[in-house]
Amino acid sequence: MRSESVKYKTVDEYFSYQPAATQKILQQLRRAIKKAAPKAEEGISYNIPAYKLEGMLVFFAAYKNHIGFYPTASGITSFKKELSKYKTSRGAVQFPIGEPLPLDLITRMVKARVKENTGRTKMKARMNKR
Repeated sequence: MRSESVKYKTVDEYFSYQPAATQKILQQLRRAIKKAAPKAEEGISYNIPAYKLEGMLVFFAAYKNHIGFYPTASGITSFKKELSKYKTSRGAVQFPIGEPLPLDLITRMVKARVKENTGRTKMKARMNKR
């Protein structure tokens, strides 16, 4: 669970405020994101862990009963069928604590977001050359 009064400076600091069992889950998620987007910059945004690569990629946060994963609206829409067993909203999915993280799905979602961001950057560069 997040401590709302703490302003986290690093992802490691964020993790340190979580229960030990939750820290293990967060480390799994972190490794999956780093593997899928090795060039992404890790940081804190909105006081939760965030990853950027040519724009925002994904965020995540720990809660009492779930891990919130925020791959933006396109990340949810693109994987809507595979996410159907989880509670979702426009740009978020909740992975229940106590169930294994769907690491393969998370990896594919992050890779899709990388492709989306880098594609947008390439398109902007082409438009600026005109």
